[in-house]
Amino acid sequence: MTSEAPHGKDLHRVVIVGAGFGGLECALGLKGAPVKITLVDRRNHHLFQPLLYQVATASLATSEIAWPIRYLLRDRSDVTTLFANVNGVDAANKRVLLEDGDTLPYDTLVLATGVRHAYFGHDEWEPFAPGLKTLEDATTLRRRILVAFERAERESDPDKRAALLTFAIIGAGPTGVELAGTIAELARDTLPPDFRNIDTHKTRVVLIEAGPRVLAGFPEDLSAYAQRSLEEIGVEVILGQPVTECSADGVVFGGKPLHARTLIWAAGVRASRAAEWLHAPCDRAGRLQVAPDLTVPDHPDIFAVGDTITIADAHGNPVPGIAPAAKQEGRHVAAAIRARLAGQKPAPFRYSHAGSLAQIGKRKAVIDFGWLKLRGTIAWWIWGIAHIYFLIGLRNRLSVALSWLWIHARDQRAARLITQGSSKVAG
Repeated sequence: MTSEAPHGKDLHRVVIVGAGFGGLECALGLKGAPVKITLVDRRNHHLFQPLLYQVATASLATSEIAWPIRYLLRDRSDVTTLFANVNGVDAANKRVLLEDGDTLPYDTLVLATGVRHAYFGHDEWEPFAPGLKTLEDATTLRRRILVAFERAERESDPDKRAALLTFAIIGAGPTGVELAGTIAELARDTLPPDFRNIDTHKTRVVLIEAGPRVLAGFPEDLSAYAQRSLEEIGVEVILGQPVTECSADGVVFGGKPLHARTLIWAAGVRASRAAEWLHAPCDRAGRLQVAPDLTVPDHPDIFAVGDTITIADAHGNPVPGIAPAAKQEGRHVAAAIRARLAGQKPAPFRYSHAGSLAQIGKRKAVIDFGWLKLRGTIAWWIWGIAHIYFLIGLRNRLSVALSWLWIHARDQRAARLITQGSSKVAG
């Protein structure tokens, strides 16, 4: 069976796989072009991933950082949105293969399929140390974190209680740093008045990094500042110690076991199966190695963007896997498709780095604009304003701003809801 859009049969058919930052930006950039767009995603929502950790740590609700794809494109009659799972590409016949056996014909294909967790050959660790890439991941982690405190409240054995109050985050990139700082402040500032049998100030938050410093993508002075700031709020930072085991009992690093009932994986990602679908060259993380115009080698009718790909910037450095990069790539592909339809040759992609940002707790952040480095409270305010600006819709911007002001002023996080199960288990 073949799925066809119900209108515009003679128009150029563009199929976009993935409604993340890159895929959505491409669809938006094609507004008014003589094309018929099919946007397919295995989830029905577009997710603002930079704030996903705030859902996991009970600072924000899911509805504040995610929006139905159909809602975002409701005024675009040229776009057909499909809720489906893609499991392959038949490049020879120019068709996208769906999991249910259906197919989508295309003239131009845009792959914006993102990444998944990478456990460096130890996929058996995933049940014990979940990662954070989807709303489901965030609500699962939120549940594990909050249930750990609840179970500690009822636990009389001091060793078991200590393990319940120990949180190990593996990987000290932006996600790991932001999770560690927020969990530490949740235990130190928000939860103490709520419990009677435990002292949440005794919570241990351990950030484990195999490399020599936290936030390795930032300048060394900002990295050092981030580490000091984490340690000031009680986070134990362990550097140069790769993890060798994750289990229900905890984690082993540097040959030493740490008894922790809550593990969080923030150490690595692997690209989707896009390279495998196309038998195309990729790097060690599975990211497609694309041409300068973001097409897949030997497949000029297939573009790829976002975390799916690896490409160098003008200085020879890899373009980072961050939202602004994916949006720039999505806009470039939209422009390239327009150029081709006009009989012109698309220009090569040029990445413009706007800066790197990471929050450390609720009142500190680090920002690297290249020409300007900021740290501390002023960086936190700029971090917050930047994230609010990129949220979709006035209601969401106001809601998130009010939530952050409430946390800043009263140390209260209103999204402390335990869902997805009963009180019997923490996982």
